[in-house]
Amino acid sequence: MKNLLSIPLQSDASAGESTAKMLASAVSVSYGTKQAIRDITLPIRECRVTALIGPSGCGKSTFLRSLNRMNDTVDGAKVSGEILLDGQDIYARNVDAVEVRRRVGMVFQKSNPFPKSIFENVAFGLRIAGEKDATKIAQVVEESLRGAALWDEVKERLQESAMSLSGGQQQRLCIARALAVKPEVLLMDEPASALDPIATAKIEELIRDLRSRYTIAIVTHSMQQAARVSDYTAFFYLGELVEFGETTQIFTRPSQPRTEDYITGRFG
Repeated sequence: MKNLLSIPLQSDASAGESTAKMLASAVSVSYGTKQAIRDITLPIRECRVTALIGPSGCGKSTFLRSLNRMNDTVDGAKVSGEILLDGQDIYARNVDAVEVRRRVGMVFQKSNPFPKSIFENVAFGLRIAGEKDATKIAQVVEESLRGAALWDEVKERLQESAMSLSGGQQQRLCIARALAVKPEVLLMDEPASALDPIATAKIEELIRDLRSRYTIAIVTHSMQQAARVSDYTAFFYLGELVEFGETTQIFTRPSQPRTEDYITGRFG
């Protein structure tokens, strides 16, 4: 079998060719006796957005969490197969899970700001990593808030509690917090599902902007959102990967009947 890391995917002009920043090969995850996903092989393309879609319970969030070893924190979870990040298996014995999570950041479905100031929320990861230079911390906090399209809204309120922000602002703050530690990959687990349409539009605009600098994988229940923000789409069903391809192809010319049935609303 050829190494997918070295094979450029034929793409349209909007997506362009891109190699895989991460590559999952024959990945299976079980929780105790329950098999959540099985034999998933899927590239996560560099500086592109990959959407994971499928009905509830199909395994897309489980797969997303396997990409930065979040399943390590779940009792009874077992991961088999191989997940490469720049060609290195992130589950190898000599690989530090904390370093994996620094390089592969995550934003969760429900915004989870710390009960600290806006500034300290973004600075948290830097302080944990041992950074003590106040000037550098302030610079990174500003850069991260700008990167999350939040700076102009909070620059006069940095010492206020993060809990005073709106839901959409809190989610962008969590994205800024993830960006502060300079990840290479950003995982998003339904980042807009709890937000109103205006806040959702801001998150989607932010995702489109971030993809020029970060590799992004996003779980979404909204096929419209997947179509709007992603370059590639993977359709999961009953713990298996049914189809993967460019988003335009998946939504207009799916090759698998189950994909077409899901896209057209026959089930899900």
